[in-house]
Amino acid sequence: MSINLASYIDHTILKQTTTISEVDKVCLDASLENFVAVCIPPKYVPDAKKLLDGSRVKVCTVVGFPLGFGGTDIKVREIEEALEMGVDELDMVIDLCALKSGDWRHLEGEIKACLKPVYSSGKVIKVIVESGILTESELLACCEIYRDHEIDYVKTSTGYADHGASLAAVKLLRANLPRRIGIKASGGIRSYAFAKQLIDAGATRLGCSASMHIMKESRLEKV
Repeated sequence: MSINLASYIDHTILKQTTTISEVDKVCLDASLENFVAVCIPPKYVPDAKKLLDGSRVKVCTVVGFPLGFGGTDIKVREIEEALEMGVDELDMVIDLCALKSGDWRHLEGEIKACLKPVYSSGKVIKVIVESGILTESELLACCEIYRDHEIDYVKTSTGYADHGASLAAVKLLRANLPRRIGIKASGGIRSYAFAKQLIDAGATRLGCSASMHIMKESRLEKV
């Protein structure tokens, strides 16, 4: 069955040296391809909002990125600042140290606090769990925690860990989360074949920096 691949893609540039000209290019590409969103560093949110004015492409940025070290208060302030700049979607890295230490109470408090400003603004939040460095039991624990909160997506990866998205992680998340919670696969998605496999496994969003190459491959596939 044919899929509208562009409707899954968050066109992404999150390297530390990202320039405004690169953000310009990402926004232009996204508007031409009708991607769902661009995912960019926080400082460029106002620029992206101007560049995409009149388009249906959403502006997404990151919180606690890429290591999740910031305390809850810091993450809440990051969210509030991004919302003040007009962001549409937020991809937040959870406190991975707390997860690895089994500090579930902290993770519960973190998500409750971070959801408050997102709720009040009616925006979208994606929770990044960095699945590539988690055990299966840790990933299942994430499902147990976040399934009971009104988050919009669980996102597999930042793209900064040794391992990014995997079919196994997407399948596990889909099997253990309610259908109302989407799954964003990200990290290492560089081909149309892998993108399609992830969608078939249950991904409802794809975070890609190689989006244009993937779209080119998808068109060749249809010839």
